[in-house]
Amino acid sequence: MNKNIELAQLLFPNNKYTVEEIEKKYPKRKLKKGAQVTRFAPSPTGFMHLGGFFQAIIDYQIAKQSGGVFMLRIEDTDKKREIAGSDQIVMSILTSHGLTPDEFEMKGGVTMGDYGPYYQSERTEIYKAYAKKLVEQGDAFPCFCRKTEGLLDVEEKRKKKFAVGLNEDKDPCRNLTFEQVAQNLKDGKKFAIRLKSKANGDGKVTLVDVVKGEIELQENGKDAILLKDDLTPTYHFAHAVDDTLMGTTIVVRGEEWLPSYPLHKEIFEVLGFEQPKYMHTPLIYKFNDKNNKIKLSKRKHPEADMRFFDSVGYPKDAVLEYLTNLANSKFESWRAENPTASYWDFPFDAYNITANTPIFDFVKLDDISKEIISKMSAQSCYESLLLWAKENATETAKYLEKDAEYVTKVLNIDREKPKPRKDICKWSEFFDLFAYMFSKPKKFEVDNKKQFEEVIKNYKKYLDLSSKEVWFDKVKKMSQELGYAVNNADYKKNPQNFKGNVAKVCEYIRLAITGQQNSPDLFEIMTLLGEKEVLDRLDEAL
Repeated sequence: MNKNIELAQLLFPNNKYTVEEIEKKYPKRKLKKGAQVTRFAPSPTGFMHLGGFFQAIIDYQIAKQSGGVFMLRIEDTDKKREIAGSDQIVMSILTSHGLTPDEFEMKGGVTMGDYGPYYQSERTEIYKAYAKKLVEQGDAFPCFCRKTEGLLDVEEKRKKKFAVGLNEDKDPCRNLTFEQVAQNLKDGKKFAIRLKSKANGDGKVTLVDVVKGEIELQENGKDAILLKDDLTPTYHFAHAVDDTLMGTTIVVRGEEWLPSYPLHKEIFEVLGFEQPKYMHTPLIYKFNDKNNKIKLSKRKHPEADMRFFDSVGYPKDAVLEYLTNLANSKFESWRAENPTASYWDFPFDAYNITANTPIFDFVKLDDISKEIISKMSAQSCYESLLLWAKENATETAKYLEKDAEYVTKVLNIDREKPKPRKDICKWSEFFDLFAYMFSKPKKFEVDNKKQFEEVIKNYKKYLDLSSKEVWFDKVKKMSQELGYAVNNADYKKNPQNFKGNVAKVCEYIRLAITGQQNSPDLFEIMTLLGEKEVLDRLDEAL
């Protein structure tokens, strides 16, 4: 018997499947011309990173725009880092933002698709079959080095390198005899499976990346681990096996994986697999207090966790639009030309994904969010506000349900008009922005106390909320009697002849009612508060 085949049988005597049996279970997908198959493959470590969601948007759009398939695969082989329930968090965030996978699996729940299991931990027998194949071919070998992952510490590695005259990237165990391997197994030693690299690391390989174009990289020369000593795969090995069997046509991943491409290329080659296309997307950065670019950190930046945006009440459409704007250079101009179109109508083009470093900017996100909320009806705003409060502020939710009609009217101030107001960017700030609609203002920053008191005392006599026209006519009449210009042109021409203009009078009234110099439509505010409340506030302001 061939020594390699004999070694493979010694290492894997009880494999459940052969490679031939596995490949019958995973036939080539029948896709229409141009259709792409993408996969979002997060690790279940407790939350979904903003950068991961950024890639999920790209995955989803590429699949959907081409009439293809979007898969969710959970890469859960690192049990030390796994946090229970993380897969549910990922699925919830995807579906709530409209990115529902075509193929997925939920433990204890539904499974969609014929190319599962969609949890890597359930695919162990598949990886073992392909590892055995590589050992049979002489392209992989068992490693019994001291550390359980099959790695050597620096000093031990150095000693063994000089002892056997190996390249530092080649593992000493690659030269073990069959008898030595058999003895190690008899002694109960654990083993990992390593790639027996044919390269020395001096050559070059070329990657044609969908985003970055042609890139030249140093070839792989390392005997990289394929299966760890618990026979679970490394990302490198699982990527080649899973993306081939599951029919992935394009792999979207962060640019931090670029240096791994030469290794992946070699693994695909020894397995006899055709590589998919690759799209290495830039990582998302932000500016720190010193105006230096830094990567988003889950420990330092709450916005790195996708749940943050729900917790403070950003509309999901706003987050989608903002991240798409970061990803695709044509989105902003498309949105300007199609202000009322659905986000899903955007013709997403994978070849227009930015190659530049995207910078996360709350100001831009807030602007997009304000624009989206400004176009919502008052009823939609109320429903969204209530939904946010039920999940994040239970006492607020109780109040919203109790006074639904009044809150909806507050939300409708300056809304559902050709030019609606754009002041709300997230639901958590609603009661701060409109505090004056729920309680009397506590302080007034007045530039001229004497004039302020004069206007407020007189306004009590002129207050009339029967109609906006009547109200403003009376304000103008009072202004004129108190020495304020009713015609702004007259005021600009001879400002010294007046105490101010009618806008200044309205500012004093606004301050007394709201405590703010700027607010939505003053007449609507006073109408909602009612005449008695307005008069009480005028008295309190004095």
